[in-house]
Formats: sequence, structure tokens, C-alpha cells
Amino acid sequence: MNHPVSLHTQRLRLRQWRPADRAPFAALNADLEVMRYFPAPLSRAQSDALADRIEGLIAERGWGFWALECRQSHAFLGFTGLHVPAAELPCSPCVEIGWRLAREHWGWGYASEAASACLAFGFDQLGLGEIVAFTALGNLRSRAVMERLGMVADAATFEHPAVPPGSPLREHCLYRLPAACRQAR
Repeated sequence: MNHPVSLHTQRLRLRQWRPADRAPFAALNADLEVMRYFPAPLSRAQSDALADRIEGLIAERGWGFWALECRQSHAFLGFTGLHVPAAELPCSPCVEIGWRLAREHWGWGYASEAASACLAFGFDQLGLGEIVAFTALGNLRSRAVMERLGMVADAATFEHPAVPPGSPLREHCLYRLPAACRQAR
């Protein structure tokens, strides 16, 4: 894939990033509740650098952590998409599904709706055999999304190598969805 892919659902558009996304993305990355299960909130410079990396990966591959937009209002909600983790994980090499939404957009089903579209793209267009997700053990909201998507948790947990040793966020759970299980749903 050479050109950025866009996905659409009934309420949402998953698209390449725009300069106007940087300010609301920085605001959600600075929100302590949004970043509760990450090592630290991000500064504006860190947030912009992350958006630049994400945008570059989409430009390179055609897919990635897409900017998530409400189709009706065109409001930037956060991101949802697929990513190849750089960290060495128990499931490596793998493709993960992930999301990060501004707090005011929680509880509306946007993460599940967007993630479902991403799973369909990953399995149907990319031909992936499995998609994984992972998070800190205490992140019950994200874990609930993973379960709504039909993902199943591994029995064992793992220490995420990108989280500092001694951090209460280092222990992660891993969820998996093999293509065969998704097709059976």
C-alpha cells in the first residue's frame, strides 16, 4: 500500500492526520485521566512528535493509528488503528490494535465502533492471521473494549519493556484475536 487508507463507519471517519489535529491531540495527551495507564502525560512537543511518527507510518504503509473523526461534526476524537510494535513483546512479531480518545468522547462506543472497522481492515484487506491488544492490568475500560471485540486474554501477563521497571503500570495483559475466531463470530 502506498496511499493512505481511510475507513468509515456509520458515525466515524478514520483518516490520515492533519495539522489541525495537533492541538486537540496534545490536549488529550496532557489529560491525566486519559494518560492514567501510560508512564506519563505528554508535553506538546512530545505529542506533536508522536503525531508526526504516526502520520509518517501511515504515509509509508497506508495504514496505522488513524486520526479518529466524528463524521457529523468533524470533531477530532483521538486515534484508533493498527500498529506494528517496536518493543519486543511475547507476541512479537505482531500487529496490535489500539485507541486513545479524548475523555469527553468516552462512553459513546466510539472505540469499539472504530476498532471493529480496523479489525475488518486488518483481516480482510491486510490478510493478517492474528491481531493483538495489550494494556496495563488495571485499565479495565480498554480491557472491556478488547472483550467486546471478541479478543481473548492470555492467561499469563508480561512486563512491558517500554514501561520503567518498578512502575505499577509495567505488568500488562495480552489479548488476541486470531482471524479464524473473528470469522466464526
